[in-house]
Amino acid sequence: MKNLPCNRTTAMAKIVRSSAIGLVFSWSTALHAQDLPKGVSFFDDFETIDETLWGISDGWVNGDWQNCLWSGDNVAVQNGILLLDFAIQPNEKRDYTCGEIQSRHVYGYGTYEARFRTAAGTGLNAAFFTYIGPQHGKRHDEIDFEVLTRDTTAVSLNTYVDSAPKNGKRVPLPQPADDGFITYSFVWEPDGIRWYVDGVMMHETPPGAVLPENEQKIYASFWGSDSFPNWMGPFAEPETNLTMQVDWIAFTALGEACKFPASIVCLDE
Repeated sequence: MKNLPCNRTTAMAKIVRSSAIGLVFSWSTALHAQDLPKGVSFFDDFETIDETLWGISDGWVNGDWQNCLWSGDNVAVQNGILLLDFAIQPNEKRDYTCGEIQSRHVYGYGTYEARFRTAAGTGLNAAFFTYIGPQHGKRHDEIDFEVLTRDTTAVSLNTYVDSAPKNGKRVPLPQPADDGFITYSFVWEPDGIRWYVDGVMMHETPPGAVLPENEQKIYASFWGSDSFPNWMGPFAEPETNLTMQVDWIAFTALGEACKFPASIVCLDE
């Protein structure tokens, strides 16, 4: 199986990467990797938006191919659920707005987990991923879960290593992503990466695979585009605003014990 459709791979080579690119504008000055603090293990169930953990993308678009403006108004917490909206809201840059959070720290080897539910809609991407790049004085490294909501029965898995897509696969989900919450986890170790869905391993890198090496930031985002119809589906304006709902996000550093019962780290104990 090819890592990604050719049109997306070619486009990304020109514009670097999807939603992560905007992080250079997240603070008044761009931070280099050596300036980003190293994060420690955490479990965030979103009783509030913890500003020590998360920054909110607000006020920019990542490129001509993105059809929505990142907006802080599209990020909220309600009843212990993080809400990331894709909204029909014409503005000075786009006809739509979208929501994203990004960690204020970088994280290394360990277990990354999120439990979320998507909406359904063609031309939209509900993503949980890690990223670091040239904005931080580092090469582009990345590890992905991306639910292309034109087909909520599957999730796309991928890595980027020095800007090149590698180790990609599209795998089925146990239920449509818009029918209920699903737990997405990956374990990143020096010699490999394993992806899990609801605790079941769905994909792993082969022996000797080229892997990301740099500590990365953590993202959750819900965005749209009409530039990748073969990958994300042709964009169709939804009849109403749509929401990606995130129950929790967690990171457990490599070698540390299980921190909460739902973690796949508990499976090895």
